[in-house]
Amino acid sequence: MDTEEFQLPRSQAANERLHAMIPGGAHTYAKGDDQYPENLAPVISHGRGAHVWDIDGNRYIEYGSGLRSVSLGHAHPRVIKAVRRELDRGSNFVRPSIVEADAAERFLATVPTAEMVKFAKNGSDATTAAVRLARAATGRPRVAICGDQPFFSVDDWFIGSTPMSAGIPAATTELTVPFPYGDLAATEELLTRYQDEIACLILEPAGHTEPPPGYLAGLRELADRHGCVLVFDEMITGFRWSEAGAQSLYGVVPDLSTFGKALGNGFAISALAGRRELMERGGQRHSDDRVFLLSTTHGAETHSLAAAMAVQSTYVEEGITAQLHALGARLAAGVSDAAAGMGVGDHVVVRGRASNLVFATLDEKGQPSQQYRTLFLRRLLAGGVLAPSFVVSSALSDTDIEHTVDVVAQACAVYRKALDAGDPTPWLGGRPVKPVFRRRA
Repeated sequence: MDTEEFQLPRSQAANERLHAMIPGGAHTYAKGDDQYPENLAPVISHGRGAHVWDIDGNRYIEYGSGLRSVSLGHAHPRVIKAVRRELDRGSNFVRPSIVEADAAERFLATVPTAEMVKFAKNGSDATTAAVRLARAATGRPRVAICGDQPFFSVDDWFIGSTPMSAGIPAATTELTVPFPYGDLAATEELLTRYQDEIACLILEPAGHTEPPPGYLAGLRELADRHGCVLVFDEMITGFRWSEAGAQSLYGVVPDLSTFGKALGNGFAISALAGRRELMERGGQRHSDDRVFLLSTTHGAETHSLAAAMAVQSTYVEEGITAQLHALGARLAAGVSDAAAGMGVGDHVVVRGRASNLVFATLDEKGQPSQQYRTLFLRRLLAGGVLAPSFVVSSALSDTDIEHTVDVVAQACAVYRKALDAGDPTPWLGGRPVKPVFRRRA
């Protein structure tokens, strides 16, 4: 039976305040308190480096920092210095700032496979701009999305394909069709079935598994042969796979790509980048119909652009991507050893690239289990580890990882008890955590 006394009374009260005023109690569904054990969803006071503090006074080692956006750690000195310098000079003007030219040059030097770039504030705007551009360039209505990947945009063209499709017309949803990751034959069949109808193929170039040999190059060839635009969503892979994204690592150049998350180390910035011929359709130097590409009041705030430039410089000069991989590899090995040592190596499973680790919690039959995830998260929280994933930041220390592995071992000991009992319920402390995409609240 669960005798853990870990409680978060102030966070619990704050969550009630949040729900009273904010639909869902958070501004991102993945940050909702339904993603955590009942009454154990910390409300954050502040963060520094790899640690955050909740309003109850508890300190945690944080993984998945800011939904993968804070790869250098919270309040990174170099980024903060760059941001503060711009804040004193004004953040938004009636004409472009010279910082916009500097930031664009810096980005295109970092991602040399792109020829033009336009900045925005969030990933959804960038991916939707890519889709609109592809439709305009091809004159085709349909969008082919990688159906094995979880998220591309909050906009109708994608959300209509999820269980949370309320409010989206069927006519919109019907224009989005899925293709499976890693299966060129199935993708070619889809392109043939909708011959001359598909404007673009959009996918994350890599995920929790590496792309099969020749797969991305094969997609490039299919897109060329069928006359559609190839779009890489590099929101996650950008900077975590390499500074120039997965497209650089795997040597396959898309027509368009989108970046965000780690680009600003927590500051709001995203980017749409790609071939000049396509990107210029959203500009003034062409003879085709104009495309309303991206036009955002806050898209080029100087402090966010300064943050992005500082991030890129830090990555290159300090070898951050290599650090992320090394830290992730150490963590993955430690967690796997701890799980195996407690007899749950087949049930607590670490997956993904070392710089982008997630974990699976499997039941007695080896099936994904929200109940066992709840048990595991509850024990991690009690041990001072806030880990909806095991995505690392470069601010983690060896001591942080050692402590995390120790807490995981303790959690796995309880996990073993629950498996032996054939029922994790006594260790949950309330309702289980819930998947983000579900039809009913």
